[in-house]
Amino acid sequence: MRAHLPVDHGDVDAACRELVVLLGAGGWLRHSGAGEGERLDVRSLCLIRETLARHDGLADFAFAMQGLGMGAVSLFGTPEQRDWLARTRAGEAIAAFALTEPGSGSDVAATATTATRVQGGWLIEGEKTWISNGGIADVYVLFARTGEAPGAKGLSAFLMPAGVAGLEVVERLEVIAPHPLATLRMRGVVLPEGALIGAPGEGFRIAMSVLDVFRSTVGAAALGFARRALDESLARVKARRIQGEPLAALQMVQGHLADMALKIDAAALLVYRAAWVKDSGAARVTREAAMAKLYATEAAQEVIDMAVQLHGGEGVRHGSVVESLYREIRALRIYEGASDVQRVVIARSVLG
Repeated sequence: MRAHLPVDHGDVDAACRELVVLLGAGGWLRHSGAGEGERLDVRSLCLIRETLARHDGLADFAFAMQGLGMGAVSLFGTPEQRDWLARTRAGEAIAAFALTEPGSGSDVAATATTATRVQGGWLIEGEKTWISNGGIADVYVLFARTGEAPGAKGLSAFLMPAGVAGLEVVERLEVIAPHPLATLRMRGVVLPEGALIGAPGEGFRIAMSVLDVFRSTVGAAALGFARRALDESLARVKARRIQGEPLAALQMVQGHLADMALKIDAAALLVYRAAWVKDSGAARVTREAAMAKLYATEAAQEVIDMAVQLHGGEGVRHGSVVESLYREIRALRIYEGASDVQRVVIARSVLG
């Protein structure tokens, strides 16, 4: 993808904006959301993320965040809210999913940001952090406590334009594989009644429904990274010679390649099973999506680590393909539910 998209990755914000425009113009983003009367096609989402990740991690990020950011609107939005969805699917606006807080990452039920009813709408107070596309997004789907019940049952979802008064980007976050990330602060933000997505108190269900869809696609992105790592490794061991023979002739190297291929195929089966089950009409695929994300991201980390090893010194040279993949894959084991959280989800499903 990087070879075909004339995008300079040196300025991450500018690159993401340009990638969104190009992906919109090319029709890719049409699959990132569901229009009126449509359903999200999870297999298409996975295939696109796998393909984009295979070629360019930032292009995959730009595509994925359009889908995740507008996932709540795709699934639960009103016709008026879908005007934003039409813009993000066309590449005319950038979306973000504002769920994580300084004191609540995987524990969504501990959300502290509040939304209080005021004349004509809602008053929003609080902070969000580690928000992908934070600082460059045109619109955020924000989750806040409205207090219908304790814990998870007292959350609601809102559509918040980036230009609203009282919204501040207080910090830009730098990570090992550069992406636009930020901490947001809401002080005196007032949103109209029509900003509420779904009904009051449905925020947790909405968030989990969105993650149910997009966790499988995280596994697909990991699969794309792993496939690229295997391809790079095959080229390396066929070309690199040791004691007069190619590295590929060594049985130990062949064993590593076999393990890499096995992990990739197993990950693919789990990812596309989860996508198929959802597309076949299942209301929830929590267990299948957790298994897909957990296995694919962990397996991809192992595949890419072995690719670095097979490349020797070249594998840790800054800017080499496998070094870039090594930095890209690490975050996938954390965001949208860390690996240990997925293990808890799977265990509860088995025990239940």
